[in-house]
Amino acid sequence: MIAWGADRLREVVVSGGAQWRCTGSLWRPEGPVLGWYRPGRHGAGAGERTSPLTAGRSLAFVADGGRGCTGVWRGGRRTPCPADAAIPVRGTRAQCADCARLDRSRSVAADTRADDPQPYRVYLAWFGPGLLKVGITAEARGSARLLEQGAVAFTWLGRGPLMAARRAEELLGSALTVRDRVPYARKRAVRTALPPVADRRAELAALHARVAGLPGWPESLERCPCEPVDHTAAFGLERLAERAAAEPSAEVTELREGAVVAGELLGVAGPDLHLGTDGGLLVIDTRLMAGWPLRAAEPAAVTSAPVRRLAAGAGGGEGGAVQDGLF
Repeated sequence: MIAWGADRLREVVVSGGAQWRCTGSLWRPEGPVLGWYRPGRHGAGAGERTSPLTAGRSLAFVADGGRGCTGVWRGGRRTPCPADAAIPVRGTRAQCADCARLDRSRSVAADTRADDPQPYRVYLAWFGPGLLKVGITAEARGSARLLEQGAVAFTWLGRGPLMAARRAEELLGSALTVRDRVPYARKRAVRTALPPVADRRAELAALHARVAGLPGWPESLERCPCEPVDHTAAFGLERLAERAAAEPSAEVTELREGAVVAGELLGVAGPDLHLGTDGGLLVIDTRLMAGWPLRAAEPAAVTSAPVRRLAAGAGGGEGGAVQDGLF
């Protein structure tokens, strides 16, 4: 387990010698946190913890101990991977194939929860100019889903039963060609060079108005007024924009055994940590950290994990060679 302390991450002694593995970032009402779990069969020795992700703190860690499957999270608890499977260091999914299949066997995204009685909300999310998407989330989760996705701004469209919300989502896709996903690479590429808040609101309002005029809206889905919510402050976007304008930007492409990531935490957007380093801005997707035991790096440590340059406005993260020596 690794926690904040003295402006750096430090290792915490755990019972039984078990390793705490990172599970990636989570968004709580109080702000973003890193999740951790300690594997244990049938609950023996298992546990869950979180560490706050506070802007202005230093972050320095080493991937150490091999990347393992994080199991399945369902019903407010984690079921450990029965095989304690090792998983590839590349990629953002920290699950083995069997646990991933089990995860989707009871998933809203896979349409396997048609009998879910809780109310859902349909939303429009804005990630950058022309980058809008439609999606659904359980009403009980509030705006957590939008924060997790890194939505810079959003507005609600409607609320009601799950299948009615799904039909509305499909209606926007077919009638207005509104996408249902935006690649993280594209979100990352435009995040530090965004138009004014008023422009974001106007783009959301214009699409919201078009949706209001669509025929075929499900009768059981209550419409919601256009009330855009902006995440500039939550993500620290103003700080990021100032630094990005003067410094090169890069992203970590993978973690490897012994790889170091170090810098000052400037902001968190979706699953991405934005770090300030001597070489410029560095972004690491916490989904790459999931499954790894992480220990504190030495005070003078510098990033040694593979990185590649991010070009603002480009596909960012799609292609491009690994750069050595930038950070």
